[in-house]
Amino acid sequence: MSDATIPLARTALLICDLQNDFLHPDGAYGRAGQAAPEIAALPARLKPLADALRARGGFVVSTHFTLVPGRGGEPLISPHLRELRPFLTRGDFLPGAWGHALVDDLQPADLTVEKVAYSAFYMTRLEWVLRKCGIERLIVSGIVTNGGVASTVRDAHVRDFAVTLLSDGCAAFSAEVHETAVEALRPVCRVATVAEILAEIMAETGA
Repeated sequence: MSDATIPLARTALLICDLQNDFLHPDGAYGRAGQAAPEIAALPARLKPLADALRARGGFVVSTHFTLVPGRGGEPLISPHLRELRPFLTRGDFLPGAWGHALVDDLQPADLTVEKVAYSAFYMTRLEWVLRKCGIERLIVSGIVTNGGVASTVRDAHVRDFAVTLLSDGCAAFSAEVHETAVEALRPVCRVATVAEILAEIMAETGA
C-alpha cells in the first residue's frame, strides 16, 4: 500500500518497546549493564515527531514487551530469551509496573499494546486496534532494529499497512547490526529519517 494519499488522521507512529526496563538506568537492562548510547538517544529524537503527528490528528502507538507473571509471580520466559538475557527476573517487564511503561519523554501514547515476542503482531491485539482506529500507515521506530522492529515491519507489510521505517528512529546494540537490519528491510518498506518525515508532516499541514 502506498502512503502517498493516506491522511495524517490514518497515520500512526509505532514505538516499539521504548520502555523503562530497557532504557532507564534503574530498569532491568540498565541494572545489568546492558545499554547502548544509540538506544538511549531515541526518545529525545522521536519526541518532536510524536508531538507533531499527535497535534495534527495522527496517533502514537506504543508496544510493550511483557514478561507475563506465572505461578508465584515468576515470569514466563522463553528459553531462547532466558539464555540470551539470564539477568531477567521477577518484576521485570511486569504489566502495570514502572519498568513496563513507556519512557516519560514519549508519554502519553494514544494506544498501548502488550507483546510477548519479537513481532508486535504476534498473538496481540495490535492489528485489531489499528483497524478499529482506521490506521493505514505506520511509521515504525524503537528497539531493536534487528529484532522486534524488523519482525513488526515485516508483519505489518504482509498485512497491507503502508510502512515507513525510521532509519535513525530505531537502534540496536551495535551500529553494524542496526545498519545491516535497515538494509535488509528496504525491499518491504520505505526507509526515511525522522527529519524527513517531520518535514513532510509540516508541509502537508502547511505549518
